[in-house]
Amino acid sequence: MGWIHNKYNGGKRRVKHFASINWVKTIYFNFKMFPFEVAKKLPVYFYGRIKFSSLKGKIIIEGPIKKAMIGFGQKFEFPSTSKGVAELSLNGTLCFKSNAHIGLDCVMLITENAYCEFGFMGCLGSNVKLICTEKIIIGTWCGIGYNSQVIDTNSHPMKNTETGEIYPISSPIELGDYNAISNSVSIMAGTKTPNNCVIASHSVCGKDYRNLGENVLIGGIPAKLIKNNFARDWESEKEVLLKNKRVI
Repeated sequence: MGWIHNKYNGGKRRVKHFASINWVKTIYFNFKMFPFEVAKKLPVYFYGRIKFSSLKGKIIIEGPIKKAMIGFGQKFEFPSTSKGVAELSLNGTLCFKSNAHIGLDCVMLITENAYCEFGFMGCLGSNVKLICTEKIIIGTWCGIGYNSQVIDTNSHPMKNTETGEIYPISSPIELGDYNAISNSVSIMAGTKTPNNCVIASHSVCGKDYRNLGENVLIGGIPAKLIKNNFARDWESEKEVLLKNKRVI
């Protein structure tokens, strides 16, 4: 009888998953943003409420196109309840190298002429704010924890009051592969991280850390090196992550 029980539970999960998809937004987005041959495969799924402020930009998916390979509004962490405030404003270019997943209540703004890229299994946790006005690169297996923000602009012109020098409003962000970014981290303009980097909770990053080398823990306000020879054990988690974080 065990196989009957497993089959029943599997069917129940599939029905629950089907019901959780925002089919109106999913179908509208795919057929608006992709050619028909791509759109009919529904590579992007949306879950729950989301506001499309603008879809004047373009979305690129590199590699083989599969159903539901990219998910917006996925419930893969606690809490599982949504405030229903997710929003996407796409005026520039959003590129996915392959599968990616974006949690509950995320806000993404990609302005005109800006470029944002997600590597394979790139992830935004719940309630993450991403504002891209120039360039943001999120590496392969780079996970950004809940309540964090990734913003490549100061939003306002700043100057040196003694010399009169005007500082750049924006500067590209490049997050390396296998980065484990904890919750409530601020990734600000000009941040560049090496591969295999861990960033502690509540840190503020705003410079190039690649000279520190790989396998480092950084953190603080402003973030600095805390420990060498420190890395997330991705290999021990990959099977579970692939199962729980892929859309289907």
